[in-house]
Amino acid sequence: MMSGDGYSRPAVAGSGTIACSLAAAASALGEVRLLARSDVSAWRAEEAVEGLAGKVDGAAASRVKVTTKAADLTDCDLVVEAIKEDLEAKVELLSALAEASPDADLASTTSSLSIADLATGSGDPERVFGLHVFNPVHRMELVELCLPDDLRAGVPERVNAWCRALGKTPIVVPDEPGFVVNRLLFPFLFDAVRMLERTGMSAEDVDSCMTLGTGHPMGPLRLLDFIGLDVAEAIGDALHADSGEPGHRPPGRLVEMVGGGRLGRKSDAGFYDY
Repeated sequence: MMSGDGYSRPAVAGSGTIACSLAAAASALGEVRLLARSDVSAWRAEEAVEGLAGKVDGAAASRVKVTTKAADLTDCDLVVEAIKEDLEAKVELLSALAEASPDADLASTTSSLSIADLATGSGDPERVFGLHVFNPVHRMELVELCLPDDLRAGVPERVNAWCRALGKTPIVVPDEPGFVVNRLLFPFLFDAVRMLERTGMSAEDVDSCMTLGTGHPMGPLRLLDFIGLDVAEAIGDALHADSGEPGHRPPGRLVEMVGGGRLGRKSDAGFYDY
């Protein structure tokens, strides 16, 4: 019988911002496990969850059980892969999770890779679907769900119930790299970078035009810094490889900044200094 929250024994595999944020949010519903790659990653994840849980009503860091052993996920009913945007790395992890958690539904938080490719590579395609949450997880309401036609019975009902229990709004999207939000958003973000290149305007002025003129909560260049310029480049490369549209190609200035180690907020320098 399905839990009223969709899942009763969820886990997240990963120890980055999205993984820790999702685990912290899920702790509002009960115990959640978090699989980290190493002891150092586990220690950092525990610290991160401690702070993130305070931002979610009802969440408790004590309910997030961090482990480095995949065997600790054996009885989970949902495992969400939440690591870097790299097809080979995600396929390798999903394959390991499929073996470690034989009864679990398997999700990926990918924002730019093909769910069909991830599912096929996992070796257990009828269990794999896309669950794209947005950063910061505690504030962003949308979850893009990519549900392949050959998913096993009950998965759509379970994941929709879980997302709603988390206070999110799930929307089913097509299996196109970037889904809906990133496919539409990144040409706009990249155009802002090209405007800098073309006009010599300051990042502050470009961003102020968009926040004051359109009511956006954050300007496009500050948003790129928040996303991470290296992440934005990887998403752009994946979108461009699929669509061939010039607007999806990462701009030269952004590529140069990534090469120079200016990755945005996480490196304390991007279009802005932090």
